[in-house]
Amino acid sequence: MLLYYGRSDHVVWNAQREDYEEEYLDRYYKYDDGDGSLYWRADITGPGVRHGETGYPWRGRDVTAKGRHWAYPLAELERLHAAGRVYWPSGGGMPQEKRYREDLKGRAATDLWLDVNRINPVGNERLGYPTQKPEALLDRIIAASTNDGDTVLDPFCGCGTTVAAAQRANRRWIGIDITSLAISLIRSRLADAFGDQAKYEVVGEPVSLPDAAKLAHDDPYQFQWWALGLVGARPVEGKKGADKGIDGRIYFHDAPGEKPKQIVLSVKAGHVTVSHLRDLRGVIEREKAEIGVLLCMEEPTGPMRKEAANAGFYRSPWGQHARLQILTVEDLLTGKTINRPLAQTSVTLKKAPKAKGKAAANAPLDFSPGEDDEVV
Repeated sequence: MLLYYGRSDHVVWNAQREDYEEEYLDRYYKYDDGDGSLYWRADITGPGVRHGETGYPWRGRDVTAKGRHWAYPLAELERLHAAGRVYWPSGGGMPQEKRYREDLKGRAATDLWLDVNRINPVGNERLGYPTQKPEALLDRIIAASTNDGDTVLDPFCGCGTTVAAAQRANRRWIGIDITSLAISLIRSRLADAFGDQAKYEVVGEPVSLPDAAKLAHDDPYQFQWWALGLVGARPVEGKKGADKGIDGRIYFHDAPGEKPKQIVLSVKAGHVTVSHLRDLRGVIEREKAEIGVLLCMEEPTGPMRKEAANAGFYRSPWGQHARLQILTVEDLLTGKTINRPLAQTSVTLKKAPKAKGKAAANAPLDFSPGEDDEVV
């Protein structure tokens, strides 16, 4: 149930149209000019006799004798004839207007939107977010209630369907969400669909070691999701605390068509010791993973580095990669990332479909927080 509110009587409302059903189009738009252009033969006359211009004979056809009049002035009839949009029956009957299928604008949408389908459970659009809405739904809402260049706000943006739809429609946008998981999903979605055309700034996530330490102290799970997002990993699904030593995964292929391989990740916000590396090494063996990565706040100790070095290497077509790796938050903030095969990920963060057409880059917004503002 969608409700539309305006601050005054002067609101933006752009009437929307729905596609016609194929059964209707096939039934009526069945005539072919010979070039594949299908058209419907519509009456070019109206009921009732008129004594003005629309009652005059035209090209040898007198409609008043049949109790009718022309639907257009004679000059418009000539324009249609010159454009090849008049059908002349071979038996001398009344001409008809050719209305082509490609000229249809669609029927006016009512307030019952039956043409917006649910997201296919296995469709390309589904990104695995539990409350994800169909893009077609947000496309219509944004098209109906905003104009080109307007700003769209979604204060609970989840996996970013509104953000993606606004970007595609050349609207400026603001998306707000409290979870680092949502931010990671939106980053990936924008990159997949728009590449470097989507210009935006993320406000409120850690940009320094003190920021990261505060997040780790205030909400360890948000810290975990944020750290995983920095390396493009997907958090494990399931209840908190039931991860069996795995906080995130990355899947990849060494060659097209082969079974996906995986990198398992563990995130530690507090004190770390060599035992954490040994535990992760055991997880690698148990899960038959190719690489294990420990993401941590603290600098690794000498025994930890030695344990990682003793784990050996995984060899791929792109070279060799340490099977056990350690990355600190400082490493991540300075741009360092996992030493891994260069192959594209398969199902780590499910890839959003590329936007059709050329979506214009948004003009930057300046929403710098004031002293009393709290932003997430």
